[in-house]
Amino acid sequence: IIGPNGAGKTTMMDVVTGRTRPDAGTAFFGSTIDLLRLRENEIAEAGIGRKFQKPTVFEQLTVFENLELAAKGDRGVRAAVSRTLALVHLAAHAGRVAGLLSHGQKQWLEIGILLMQDPKLLLLDEPVAGMTDEETERTAELFLSLEGARSLVVVEHDMGFI
Repeated sequence: IIGPNGAGKTTMMDVVTGRTRPDAGTAFFGSTIDLLRLRENEIAEAGIGRKFQKPTVFEQLTVFENLELAAKGDRGVRAAVSRTLALVHLAAHAGRVAGLLSHGQKQWLEIGILLMQDPKLLLLDEPVAGMTDEETERTAELFLSLEGARSLVVVEHDMGFI
């Protein structure tokens, strides 16, 4: 999704995730899930995950602990965390405190946190903002590797990335 500042891109994501209630209209996930009848946590449980513009991670915890906390279910958590660490380019940083990561690495960690929740739909608000060219390229590779596994909606100003 592209558009000028103030066009409503983030507001649309707020409506889909239940942060904002519209004055009128409808919002469905699939053909049967009325998002306007659900609370934020119920929307997340229905399979919608969101990454905000500014990364939000538990800075005092390690990268591994951040992903472990986000895990859906109890079985196979270590294996799921290991797979996610590799996918988001953070395997070498598993024991590092999240607050010490670079901005781009925090973005990847937040994407990893979302993936640990196994959403059907990921809403990604400016996921490469503030990243280096190399980090942006690796993020594009990450998103392409998710093809077919889930749906992504990306709001971004970096047209090269898009």
